[in-house]
Amino acid sequence: MTRTPVKLLLDEHIWTGLTDALEKQGYDALHILDTDQSGLDDEPLLAFAAAQERAVLTYNVKHFAPLVSLWYEAGKEHAGIIFSVQLPPSELLRQTLKLLEKLSADELKNTARWLQEFKGD
Repeated sequence: MTRTPVKLLLDEHIWTGLTDALEKQGYDALHILDTDQSGLDDEPLLAFAAAQERAVLTYNVKHFAPLVSLWYEAGKEHAGIIFSVQLPPSELLRQTLKLLEKLSADELKNTARWLQEFKGD
Protein backbone atom coordinates (compact mmCIF):
# COMPACT_ATOMS: atom_id res chain seq x y z
CA MET A 1 0.00 0.00 0.00
CA THR A 2 1.31 3.45 -0.91
CA ARG A 3 1.93 5.92 1.89
CA THR A 4 0.41 9.30 0.98
CA PRO A 5 2.68 12.14 2.10
CA VAL A 6 1.32 15.03 4.14
CA LYS A 7 0.79 18.30 2.28
CA LEU A 8 1.17 21.40 4.44
CA LEU A 9 -0.39 24.84 4.60
CA LEU A 10 1.75 27.15 6.73
CA ASP A 11 -0.11 29.78 8.74
CA GLU A 12 0.79 33.47 8.55
CA HIS A 13 3.25 33.62 11.44
CA ILE A 14 5.24 30.56 10.41
CA TRP A 15 8.71 31.29 9.00
CA THR A 16 8.19 31.88 5.26
CA GLY A 17 11.50 30.20 4.38
CA LEU A 18 10.10 26.89 5.61
CA THR A 19 8.17 26.52 2.35
CA ASP A 20 11.30 26.50 0.18
CA ALA A 21 13.26 24.40 2.67
CA LEU A 22 10.56 21.71 2.65
CA GLU A 23 10.14 21.80 -1.11
CA LYS A 24 13.90 21.25 -1.52
CA GLN A 25 13.40 18.05 0.50
CA GLY A 26 10.61 16.94 -1.85
CA TYR A 27 7.61 17.90 0.29
CA ASP A 28 4.51 19.82 -0.80
CA ALA A 29 4.25 22.97 1.31
CA LEU A 30 2.33 26.17 0.70
CA HIS A 31 2.51 29.32 2.81
CA ILE A 32 -0.77 31.16 3.21
CA LEU A 33 1.05 34.41 2.36
CA ASP A 34 1.81 32.94 -1.08
CA THR A 35 -1.89 32.59 -1.85
CA ASP A 36 -4.72 35.02 -2.41
CA GLN A 37 -6.15 33.73 0.89
CA SER A 38 -3.82 35.56 3.28
CA GLY A 39 -5.61 37.44 6.02
CA LEU A 40 -8.37 34.82 6.32
CA ASP A 41 -9.94 34.20 9.70
CA ASP A 42 -9.04 30.85 11.22
CA GLU A 43 -12.08 28.78 10.25
CA PRO A 44 -12.06 29.88 6.59
CA LEU A 45 -8.32 29.16 6.56
CA LEU A 46 -8.98 25.64 7.85
CA ALA A 47 -11.70 25.21 5.21
CA PHE A 48 -9.27 26.38 2.50
CA ALA A 49 -6.66 23.89 3.75
CA ALA A 50 -9.24 21.08 3.95
CA ALA A 51 -10.38 21.74 0.39
CA GLN A 52 -6.76 21.31 -0.75
CA GLU A 53 -6.19 18.32 1.56
CA ARG A 54 -3.45 20.24 3.39
CA ALA A 55 -2.67 20.03 7.10
CA VAL A 56 -2.28 23.41 8.80
CA LEU A 57 0.94 24.18 10.67
CA THR A 58 0.27 27.00 13.12
CA TYR A 59 1.38 28.68 16.33
CA ASN A 60 -2.22 29.78 16.93
CA VAL A 61 -3.36 27.18 19.46
CA LYS A 62 -5.81 29.61 21.06
CA HIS A 63 -8.02 29.79 17.97
CA PHE A 64 -7.37 26.51 16.18
CA ALA A 65 -7.77 24.15 19.18
CA PRO A 66 -11.49 25.00 19.54
CA LEU A 67 -11.93 24.50 15.79
CA VAL A 68 -10.76 20.89 16.13
CA SER A 69 -13.68 20.22 18.49
CA LEU A 70 -16.20 22.23 16.48
CA TRP A 71 -15.30 20.44 13.25
CA TYR A 72 -15.39 17.04 14.95
CA GLU A 73 -18.84 17.73 16.42
CA ALA A 74 -20.09 18.98 13.03
CA GLY A 75 -18.68 15.94 11.22
CA LYS A 76 -16.39 18.11 9.08
CA GLU A 77 -13.15 16.58 7.88
CA HIS A 78 -9.75 18.23 7.61
CA ALA A 79 -6.23 17.08 6.77
CA GLY A 80 -4.94 17.79 10.27
CA ILE A 81 -3.71 20.63 12.42
CA ILE A 82 -0.15 20.77 13.68
CA PHE A 83 0.47 23.07 16.62
CA SER A 84 3.89 24.40 17.48
CA VAL A 85 5.56 26.74 19.89
CA GLN A 86 7.67 29.38 18.17
CA LEU A 87 11.02 27.90 17.22
CA PRO A 88 14.20 29.08 15.51
CA PRO A 89 14.00 28.34 11.76
CA SER A 90 16.50 25.47 11.86
CA GLU A 91 14.63 23.70 14.66
CA LEU A 92 11.26 24.33 13.01
CA LEU A 93 12.58 22.73 9.83
CA ARG A 94 14.13 19.77 11.70
CA GLN A 95 10.97 18.96 13.64
CA THR A 96 8.71 19.45 10.61
CA LEU A 97 10.86 17.07 8.56
CA LYS A 98 10.67 14.47 11.35
CA LEU A 99 6.88 14.77 11.41
CA LEU A 100 6.67 14.44 7.63
CA GLU A 101 8.94 11.38 7.70
CA LYS A 102 6.91 9.65 10.43
CA LEU A 103 3.28 10.48 9.60
CA SER A 104 1.26 9.84 6.47
CA ALA A 105 -1.64 12.02 5.35
CA ASP A 106 -4.04 9.31 6.55
CA GLU A 107 -2.46 9.23 10.02
CA LEU A 108 -2.76 13.02 10.37
CA LYS A 109 -6.28 13.34 8.92
CA ASN A 110 -8.83 14.80 11.39
CA THR A 111 -6.27 15.00 14.20
CA ALA A 112 -4.41 17.72 16.02
CA ARG A 113 -0.77 17.06 16.88
CA TRP A 114 2.04 18.99 18.50
CA LEU A 115 5.14 19.41 16.37
CA GLN A 116 7.21 19.02 19.53
CA GLU A 117 6.23 15.32 19.60
CA PHE A 118 8.84 15.05 16.84
CA LYS A 119 11.76 16.89 18.47
CA GLY A 120 13.62 13.75 19.52
CA ASP A 121 16.52 12.32 17.50
